[in-house]
Amino acid sequence: MIKIANAPCSWGVLEFDLEGKAAGFEQVLDEIRETGYEGSELGDWGFMPSVPAQLKWELDFRGLSMVGAFVPIALKDPSKHAAGVGLAVKTAKLMADAGYPDAFIVLADDNGSVKERTLNAGRVTPEMGLSKLEWQIFAEGANRVAHEVKTKTGLRTVFHHHCAGYVETPDEIDQLLALTDPSILGLVLDMGHSRYGGGDPLAALKKHKNRIWHIHFKDCHPNIAAQSRIEGWNYFQSVGHGVFCELGKGNVDFPAIVEELTKQEYCGWIVVEQDVLPGMGNPKVCALRNRKYIESLGL
Repeated sequence: MIKIANAPCSWGVLEFDLEGKAAGFEQVLDEIRETGYEGSELGDWGFMPSVPAQLKWELDFRGLSMVGAFVPIALKDPSKHAAGVGLAVKTAKLMADAGYPDAFIVLADDNGSVKERTLNAGRVTPEMGLSKLEWQIFAEGANRVAHEVKTKTGLRTVFHHHCAGYVETPDEIDQLLALTDPSILGLVLDMGHSRYGGGDPLAALKKHKNRIWHIHFKDCHPNIAAQSRIEGWNYFQSVGHGVFCELGKGNVDFPAIVEELTKQEYCGWIVVEQDVLPGMGNPKVCALRNRKYIESLGL
């Protein structure tokens, strides 16, 4: 059975150091429950309680489950791998000890930290990508994280392709999957990042169905994406202008995606993500409209 969650990023709680004050975890969890969702992701380490019993109490009090936790690591740099593994294992252990053995570590590149990729998000060229050696280092780091998380906590790891990182385009997703171990590392398919990164989310869903263990529902506004390319906006400017819009208002074909998920008998979580930064709008109102839209698709 498919279950629907939301994530702290929809309340402006992001891994990036941006202007404005985001909501606290109590408000985020309250509003996730009040708008009809069944689960949440963890947010950055320290956003929610880091003591397992406390974390479980907060979620149980609201009737929510913990779905996963986003862990960004600069995988291109081998000197960052050990610390990244440590953070991933610590995060996974928190979720496992709190009683969520099916939660995922959502591994990603350290998105937004490389100037060229950040400036050209949504329009990168192959020349801006990794070399053959860098790909090997990147993939080895991803495999190492997934192996250590599985061995030490029992949790599984999925990789999050993401604009403003080194795994953004369809070709880059293909390359990462080809170089990593399918028995320990899956893919979280993010519909909005797929579209903004030049891909077709429905085609990716079909192509990588055996590696997709987790789903993010995010939409991409075509007019804002086109304007970002004309104006030369960087990733953060594009997000601030609303490139990741409410579900159903962009050009991701969600009805076809739901039809395909049904055909594949997908029975995991779908996590809604709409990056509503502080000052952009009312996250609770957006979350409710997104939930109503998903209900209109039969979920």
